[in-house]
Amino acid sequence: MLDALEPIEARWRHELTRLDVAVDDVPEVREELPPAQADGVLHDGSVPLSRLVPAGVDRAGLPTRARIVLYRRPLEARAKDPAELADLVHDVLVEQVAIYLGVEPDIIDGE
Repeated sequence: MLDALEPIEARWRHELTRLDVAVDDVPEVREELPPAQADGVLHDGSVPLSRLVPAGVDRAGLPTRARIVLYRRPLEARAKDPAELADLVHDVLVEQVAIYLGVEPDIIDGE
């Protein structure tokens, strides 16, 4: 994940100062929202690969930072080998950073 994030962060450092990136094993199951309608979720048809959690307020009333959560097991299950996994993680991060910044993914990944 860090290898995929490094070039994105190098190029967009100032815009990403209020964004955290984390890895979870699997997504939390949400019965009330069908996967196709969940905001900020990038998925492979049925299983979320990541989620963009917007900044907000926690249960104690303290502000929280926006964060991208990558789901390790769904990503690994979709990739055939380590090289494909690296490409998939890069693509997912590009998509989520683009959503966070409100731009097209090509802008994030462009030179």
